[in-house]
Amino acid sequence: MPLYKYVTAKTAIKILKGSIRFTQPGAFNDPFELLPQFITPKTIAEQDQYSLSVDCIGSRRKGILRNWVKEDDRYKGDFQARKIVESLNDAIGLLCLSRNPESLLMWGHYGDEYRGAIIEFDERHPFFEGKISVVYRKNRPVYDIADFLSQPFPVADLCIKPNVWSYEREIRIARPLSSCTEVAKDENGNRVMTMDVPIDCIRGVIMGERMTIENQRTMWELVKKSDISLLLAAVANWDYAFRSEIIKYPGPLTGSPTISPRTAHIFSEEPGQFGDVARWMIENHPASEFVNLPC
Repeated sequence: MPLYKYVTAKTAIKILKGSIRFTQPGAFNDPFELLPQFITPKTIAEQDQYSLSVDCIGSRRKGILRNWVKEDDRYKGDFQARKIVESLNDAIGLLCLSRNPESLLMWGHYGDEYRGAIIEFDERHPFFEGKISVVYRKNRPVYDIADFLSQPFPVADLCIKPNVWSYEREIRIARPLSSCTEVAKDENGNRVMTMDVPIDCIRGVIMGERMTIENQRTMWELVKKSDISLLLAAVANWDYAFRSEIIKYPGPLTGSPTISPRTAHIFSEEPGQFGDVARWMIENHPASEFVNLPC
């Protein structure tokens, strides 16, 4: 199955140019990220220092949840979890992807209110080794802290989120920050850590309904000589759905891209006959006025 990432147009351009961000847990928008409750024996609760080792690609362990254990509140909380997240901020970055290419909520939240794009990836590519499927639960997970301090633990154990996020169908890739490059600071002061992303792991780009024509043209320039497909998710005139305006099919471009009244603006400044066709379609096609009304 493909993997998808909802992004702003600016981020989509960076990905198509070969760079993708791996985000530290503390920079996520959800304060509950990687933050379970821990049952903490008194001898560990009093320790100020401990050894922490994390496995980025290990599988989620079975049978370690302790939600059924009744424990005094003094020894059951998220204090140690917060310390672990603080340590992980200096150790790992996460790439957040989705199995859901049709989420109106994610278009609004992560796709810059439909001005951005969805990048479609090939999950079979080695770049996505160690995929972590996020688990969604009604109750916050409870673990025994000893299961996390006695050995390297898989970060997958902490990738559990409340049920309200289940629509995201999230898949994560974890990598050590030592394999990333710091390129900037974000608006909240977090280090922006990136890795090179192979162009051959990108299958397609879906442009949002409200993406500017300037950015649509940039997307076209970046994919036209590649095997990457390009389409625009235009609001359908029925149901809460999109219709796919195909511009370029997967694989090498043979001949001209597909053009419609909705996508003709991308090519309206092209010289020659193809540009003439685009301009004619904008000005004269009977559907042009309707499909280009802003939504």
